[in-house]
Amino acid sequence: VDRAFPRTPRGALKIARTVRPGAARGPRARPGPALTPSPPVPQLVALAAFICFAASGAHGAYTALAGMETVITVLFLLLYLLRLDARMRFLFWPLADIFNSVIAALFLLVVALFAIIIKTNKGTLAGGVLGLILLVLCIVDVVLLCKKISLDKARGRSAPAK
Repeated sequence: VDRAFPRTPRGALKIARTVRPGAARGPRARPGPALTPSPPVPQLVALAAFICFAASGAHGAYTALAGMETVITVLFLLLYLLRLDARMRFLFWPLADIFNSVIAALFLLVVALFAIIIKTNKGTLAGGVLGLILLVLCIVDVVLLCKKISLDKARGRSAPAK
């Protein structure tokens, strides 16, 4: 387990896409005030959007997108946290993560705007606003990943010795 990954900017962003920063308060939480005032239970942004869409009886596409975003982000978080990307070298995982974030951002843009414009009820409106927050987090994820990778740089076994 890579215990340092959650402290990196990419790790913090992956967590922020599922868990709102500052929401976790408990015996293992760091001392000091939370970043944002919140109840003791962690608030899951993508899961909250999923629940808003499901509870409001919104169109199935809204619910499915929020659920898929939650699952895929958790899978990428586990991939990096357990260092599976180093073991499964047959795929360039940062590039796959970029494609995932770009596609998720496009879908979230469409679905969140439709949910906000149509706003059949308050649950759909809340899910749309949470979708826009997830959209911003996806864009930030793409920017951080693009800064990290360089396709002209050698990696792995082909890297020159120091």
